[in-house]
Amino acid sequence: MSIETARSARALSCSNVQKMENSKIAESAKQIFTDYLKENRCRRTPERFAILEAVYSINGCFDIDGLLNHMVEKEKFRVSRATVYNTIALLINANLVVHHQFGSESKYEKCFGTEKSHMVCTGCGKVTEIGNLNVTDTITANIKKFHLTHYSLYLYGLCNKCHQAMRRRKARINKDK
Repeated sequence: MSIETARSARALSCSNVQKMENSKIAESAKQIFTDYLKENRCRRTPERFAILEAVYSINGCFDIDGLLNHMVEKEKFRVSRATVYNTIALLINANLVVHHQFGSESKYEKCFGTEKSHMVCTGCGKVTEIGNLNVTDTITANIKKFHLTHYSLYLYGLCNKCHQAMRRRKARINKDK
């Protein structure tokens, strides 16, 4: 077997494992949502579960328009904007989705089975998701009598592009003095 073939096989295997893990997370989220709807005497409609499925198929943050487009294009399922907003509110209350406010933008993200961190550029507003920082152990070691369900970590600063632009402006100002 060539090195390229071995790499491709390994990448495919990793991809399949990731898909299986995502599938297990989505199934667990579906069960949690079902239990939440029963406990709160809410209807269990196909639209709500289609929205949940669409949310858990999206990697990273999304806005309502992005979710609606995803559902029409990928899932071939149309729902009203009001149904999406109402269902997102239920998913937030069930601790399955988290709401982010990045400046003037509202974004949402699945949160069951994941811990997410974000870098937010205060210059241009660009939001970059950071992989797992392994801070869960540090957080849980420092909190007592509290049961953590999920967390979000926001790091604010300047992206490289904005930082370079700021340095150029400062250099120009200093040069003109």
